[in-house]
Amino acid sequence: MEKYQLVPERLIAEGVLRDDELLEPEAASVNDVLRVHTPEYVQALLKGTLERKALLRLGLPWSEDLVRRAFAVLGGTYGAARAALAEGVAANLAGGTHHAFADHGEGYCIFNDHVITLRRLRAEGYARRFLIVDLDVHQGNGTAVLCRDDEETFTFSVHSESNYPARKERSSWDIGLADGTTDEQYLEVVIEALPQLLKKFNPEVILYQAGVDVLAGDRFGKLALTMAGVAERDRAVCVFARRAGIPLVVTLGGGYARDITQIVEAHCQTVKIAKQHP
Repeated sequence: MEKYQLVPERLIAEGVLRDDELLEPEAASVNDVLRVHTPEYVQALLKGTLERKALLRLGLPWSEDLVRRAFAVLGGTYGAARAALAEGVAANLAGGTHHAFADHGEGYCIFNDHVITLRRLRAEGYARRFLIVDLDVHQGNGTAVLCRDDEETFTFSVHSESNYPARKERSSWDIGLADGTTDEQYLEVVIEALPQLLKKFNPEVILYQAGVDVLAGDRFGKLALTMAGVAERDRAVCVFARRAGIPLVVTLGGGYARDITQIVEAHCQTVKIAKQHP
């Protein structure tokens, strides 16, 4: 959790972001969440009545602060999406909660911010067709299920095949990688796939899950990218979106290195690269 404070502090200290570019999000409403999640799950989360099994699956203890944070994260991704529609690219310095399903959360993900955001944008008339590019080390299983019957959303996931979740769901396009995949191997896959996405689908907005748990040595990752490799990955996605003229929404996703300074550096690097490619 500490990274969510350290990342914006570092971006401000280094002059990457001005104070007026770092905005506190307006929390999402319950109605926003109910476009995606079941009333029973939402009410249990609000009231703190989730069963012990549900909390164990989520991996987080319930508290009022946790609930407030969950709604703020959703507001951050939606706010970033509105900013990206206006300016080309924007980021939520949290988010990427891709393991949340309609009726439960898991893997530290309470509500699914990407799907809630795209459904809200669609309901409000801002955009209809969405591409989710999920390059976290873990497959976005919740996102895959929530978007499975949505013909106007395309979900693309490149992930560690042997990693969590044990049971993979079906995205629109999944690419599972072997343990120990290096920069060269990883980038070859991603750079080859990106232009093919536009042959398969014509999006109005791209939501990018930029997890840095692909780094070598990550506690919950099994790939072996270097910091430079992650930079090239982020740059490839940003250039892809810019050249296609499609607004890009960046969410931080996972990062669990033993040294928190490495996590913070990687996330800040993602934001720096995004800022260079509006």
